[in-house]
Amino acid sequence: MKRRLAALSAVPLMLLLSACGSVQEVAETTANDAASKVATAASDEVRKQVCTVVEDGLVSVQDKALLGGLVSAADTAGVPAEITTPLGQIAEAGDQVPAESVAALTEACSA
Repeated sequence: MKRRLAALSAVPLMLLLSACGSVQEVAETTANDAASKVATAASDEVRKQVCTVVEDGLVSVQDKALLGGLVSAADTAGVPAEITTPLGQIAEAGDQVPAESVAALTEACSA
């Protein structure tokens, strides 16, 4: 009789532990989904800023400085390489902005 009572008293504890595991799993999934949405929004925003600067196909000295400031943000936000590669080339260029990098960036932005 005592064994049966001990076994029955363990059932609520097992249910509680299994419920906690489910709650933790839901919390982790929710947190991962939220983090993914934030990362996507950050990437989209940086891409928008970059593409706004080059939408006319021309990069002025001020544009080059602005684009140079966005390189790190683009890398951190996970912006695709078709944007970050020409962006980095433009930022690293001297006085002459590479026309092929501007063209590649403009093309990537229109895709």
